[in-house]
Amino acid sequence: MIAVVDYGRGNLGSVEKAFGRLGMQALVTQEPGVVEDAEAVVLPGDGAFHDAMRNLEALGLLAPLRAVLADGRPFLGICLGYQLLFSESEEFGQGKGLDVIQGLVRRFPAGLKVPHMGWNQVEHAGDCLIFDGIPSGANFYFVHSYYPDTADPSLRIATCTYGITFPAAVGRGALFATQFHPEKSQRWGLRLLENFAACVRDRRRAP
Repeated sequence: MIAVVDYGRGNLGSVEKAFGRLGMQALVTQEPGVVEDAEAVVLPGDGAFHDAMRNLEALGLLAPLRAVLADGRPFLGICLGYQLLFSESEEFGQGKGLDVIQGLVRRFPAGLKVPHMGWNQVEHAGDCLIFDGIPSGANFYFVHSYYPDTADPSLRIATCTYGITFPAAVGRGALFATQFHPEKSQRWGLRLLENFAACVRDRRRAP
């Protein structure tokens, strides 16, 4: 079962329904025990970075999330759920994230219209499971005013250009995260979620 973490932010129902259409059971939950026992976790979200971290802490979800990540179980962060994986964010003053990925979440430079909202091309090298069957340059849907800047360029599995070029997705082992919303990105977004579901199924079959 895939746990879709509910911490008061995000398009939870649309994520849950997308996995349902793919024949993969997903459950929206705030229960720490459910998250800790899940075979895979999706951390979606939108809104403010610091509020999200406070909510996760208040709900007792920080330790289960860290346990899942440390265990190497399939994990997908979406939009704010992507940014929360980073060390810090400069949104409304410096604040700490989950620190799973070293780097800083930065605001787009002055002069760019924010939020970056709508469809934009995502470029990738074609060598990552999560983009299997998705052409480089495919359009995905974005809504964000901040972007993550990772200190480790090897984690950048896809990029997007909006005034600057930023990592649209990162990956390491069974950990994946996207700045765009796959659940809002129609054909290619559904394919990306299907690829993540395949990762979960492969783990089930592993001895």
